[in-house]
Amino acid sequence: GPGGLRDVEFAVQLLQLVHGRGDELLRSPTTLVALAALADGGYVGRDDAAQLASSYRFLRTVEHRLQLQQLRRTHLLPVDESGLRWLARSMGRRDIASWQSEYDGHVREVRRIHEKLFYRPLLNAVARLPSDGTRLTPAAATARLKALGFADPVAALGHLEALTSGISRSAAILRALLPAMLGWFAEAADPDAGLLSFRQVSDALGSTPWYLRVLRDEGATAERLARLLATSRFVADLLGRAPETIALLADDDELMPRGPDALRGELLAVARRNDDWEDAVVAARGLRRRELIRIACGDLLGLVGVDEVGRALSDVAAATLAAALETATRSTRSRLGAELPVRLAIIGMGRLGGLEQGYGSDADVLFVYEPLGADSSDCTATAHDIASELRRLLTMPAPDPALVVDADLRPEGRQGPLVRSLASYAEYYEHWSSPWEAQALLRATPIAGDADLGRRFVELIDPLRYPEGGLQPAEIREIRRLKARIEAERLPRGVDPSMHIKLGRGGLADVEWTAQLLQLRHGREIATLRTTATIEAVAAAADAGLLARDDADALQDAWVIATRVRNAIVLARGIPSDVVPSDARALAAVSGAMGYAAGRSGDMLEDYRRATRRARAVHERVFAS
Repeated sequence: GPGGLRDVEFAVQLLQLVHGRGDELLRSPTTLVALAALADGGYVGRDDAAQLASSYRFLRTVEHRLQLQQLRRTHLLPVDESGLRWLARSMGRRDIASWQSEYDGHVREVRRIHEKLFYRPLLNAVARLPSDGTRLTPAAATARLKALGFADPVAALGHLEALTSGISRSAAILRALLPAMLGWFAEAADPDAGLLSFRQVSDALGSTPWYLRVLRDEGATAERLARLLATSRFVADLLGRAPETIALLADDDELMPRGPDALRGELLAVARRNDDWEDAVVAARGLRRRELIRIACGDLLGLVGVDEVGRALSDVAAATLAAALETATRSTRSRLGAELPVRLAIIGMGRLGGLEQGYGSDADVLFVYEPLGADSSDCTATAHDIASELRRLLTMPAPDPALVVDADLRPEGRQGPLVRSLASYAEYYEHWSSPWEAQALLRATPIAGDADLGRRFVELIDPLRYPEGGLQPAEIREIRRLKARIEAERLPRGVDPSMHIKLGRGGLADVEWTAQLLQLRHGREIATLRTTATIEAVAAAADAGLLARDDADALQDAWVIATRVRNAIVLARGIPSDVVPSDARALAAVSGAMGYAAGRSGDMLEDYRRATRRARAVHERVFAS
């Protein structure tokens, strides 16, 4: 029955069949001897092996007692009370209840461990290997590495020898893991980088007890780790700094993005607990790194979509800014030795305001403050100090990725003050605002700091970004001229215009400017257009009859694939770029990060060209005419 003797024997025998080819110590016909050898070799966890051995002895004793009583072969428990009482007392238990509880516990544990071992994906992978593939001798390993497509089999062999040499239990476990993992490395774009990253992660974790146990026992963790390390330099770099986060790979739920309230609460709590301002933000940035790993792994494993990735990355950036603002405010208060005369809000702009951040995005923001009292003489300087301290803390040298705060979308751009009061913003927008600033404000949303001040800033800019009567013809011409000038001046020299993700034909800018022009023209009368998200604005325009449904689909498809390519470049190569790679190796890495099968990078390129070509046609028809 479930959890019985056969469950123990079948699990042990299956492990012997798979691993006994390469390990002669496992070749015993005796269940308990073989189980002990499997535990010594690292093929089974010591706790699991001890539990199986204890349960096996208990169940064998039950079987022997029943057969002694009846002097015949039987495996059936008695169903009557007198038979159960006799069995319990023959095993030294005083009553049926205590014996039954012990029996149920053994059966439950045997079934749990049996299912974990018998259906382990890693075991299936090892079982499919050729006989010599389970023995990592130098000659066999080199031949296998060449066959698998490793570009530098000599270096790869060096990594394997470093990981598996010696007689330690860790080396024994790795000798069982690596034959299967080599195949998973080889299925990704860069198996050499994957194996190197695996060695670095394994070296970093050293003798950490849970690491190899998780890879061996927890479902598909080993396969996921191999594929991620060989697919994404971004993930490999982050895991190298925080190898303990590998534990997230064991559970799909752990790879789903966390909600904004939970993120903000955790990061603020970390910042408030630490009175060393730099250490407080370093700790918050460490939590941001963990969340970046969670999001990137969920993205690469196909658990979250591009819209969820953008929102999750934006939520993490907003929570990090909130923690840095809290710390910068406390730091400034401590330095001045008095309560601060201002309150500050951070307004998200660009992709941050639209909740559409990518892995390589800066945090585009505006800083707005308000004096707390009648005397406002020192307010601007104080607010500037807080904002400057925030930017310094988020970009100071640390083991974690910096969050670059970009305030260039403020009034007067880089020449203008870093922070302004709400009244100063009101005066500027009333007298000197230009159409491009109204367009930029379409994506403005409060993300950190004083919530009431953020809300009143939005009330201030709504008439500007959703003007009464829409845009004047001269303003529309100005926006079109600006778009044409940006394409002419900012597109890098020598780059194929169809391959530039942001400024190229049918790229992100074409989709976003088309949506934003419709928002500026019709946002006042159509409430659903008042959104900071590009895809939502396009959908709202279609629902309102401003766009044909096919045109809206073309714009959305182009925006989605362009965003995916942009994200995949960072994931695959570790550095941001707005140009689709032309090098075959780099293109293969990017398409692999997008989920395309090996050798299908041409399909990705064709999908991208088709989508952007259709979007460009819509842009020229809707925006330019």
